[in-house]
Amino acid sequence: MALLLGDKNTFAAEVGDPDGPDLRRVDLWVAGQWLTCDDNTVYVPQFRLSVAGTLDGLNDSEHHALSWGPTTDNVQSYLYRNGDNTAITAQFWREDHLRAHPEHAGVVFTAEIPTDELIDILERLVTALQ
Repeated sequence: MALLLGDKNTFAAEVGDPDGPDLRRVDLWVAGQWLTCDDNTVYVPQFRLSVAGTLDGLNDSEHHALSWGPTTDNVQSYLYRNGDNTAITAQFWREDHLRAHPEHAGVVFTAEIPTDELIDILERLVTALQ
């Protein structure tokens, strides 16, 4: 049974059942866009470390890439702290995706979420992957 964390219209992660000893389905959304449309099977040890690194990075005010391995390498995505909120951007770049979804060409999808809420989602994501 899948566990949905967050809101797909801003930021969400949906964790599915294990798919082997170290593999799991994780779907990610930003601004209503399904980011993991090319690859939603994560290698849990690496993915957890990547998410934990993002959590650590939310403590400073600089921007960080949302770079969580193969599941997110089909998009350029950044997190920007803005006061008590964090803006998340995502832009699809693979030619296959843009051919299938020409309306995504050149579009940067953006959502803003309270930083405390984002931290809560990411902490619950790390916990769900234990």
